[in-house]
Amino acid sequence: MNNREKEDYLKDYSILKGEGKSFFPYAVAKDGGMAVITMLVIIAMTLALGAELGPKADATTTSFSPRPEWYFFFLFELLRVVKPPELTFVATIGIPTICLVLLLMLPFFDRGPERNPLKRPIATLAGITTIAAMAYLTILGARAGSPTEIELAAVGQEDGKRATASSGCLGCHRIGENGNEIGPELTEVGARLPRQAIARTLVNPTAPMPSYAQLQKQDPEKFQDMVDFLASLK
Repeated sequence: MNNREKEDYLKDYSILKGEGKSFFPYAVAKDGGMAVITMLVIIAMTLALGAELGPKADATTTSFSPRPEWYFFFLFELLRVVKPPELTFVATIGIPTICLVLLLMLPFFDRGPERNPLKRPIATLAGITTIAAMAYLTILGARAGSPTEIELAAVGQEDGKRATASSGCLGCHRIGENGNEIGPELTEVGARLPRQAIARTLVNPTAPMPSYAQLQKQDPEKFQDMVDFLASLK
């Protein structure tokens, strides 16, 4: 931009600024009014329709595996990509914070008056890259499925899938694309351990894994379904 174009721009800007309305009180009153309307609508819908709170929390359950809301799937998937436990801090705080700081500093790097995206390559590239990365990680996180479900092509093992998922195994172990990696992966546990060894491990596990001896006594059919399903994972 040469001096003539800069002078024309500043002249047009001063004219438009003089014709416009001030931020206070016009914009403040407008935004405040809209916020009040939104709040009243939310309160009215809450009073009329109620709020679903879900089942009562049970701190003693071992079958629950936490999962974030959809708008945090990108961060959830980032944690799955950065697997070493010592790098968890980097994945949860370091990388998002660095990206946020770079976006906040973008106006200081790209100070051109152009509004055409094609003439602002830095801002356009930064915006597209951020949106694409978050969208890609969100899709991967959504497709990963719930940690309390087991998606494997095991014919005739539906009872075993349900028994294993409801017993809390996915809270520490990974089966296929589901579960966590606190304990050993069980995707091919049947190829490493015979059926009898799996049953003994469930009854007499190594700490901190809980024992399923009580389940074997109270519900032997469910216990056997778990053993059969885990033994089929090869």
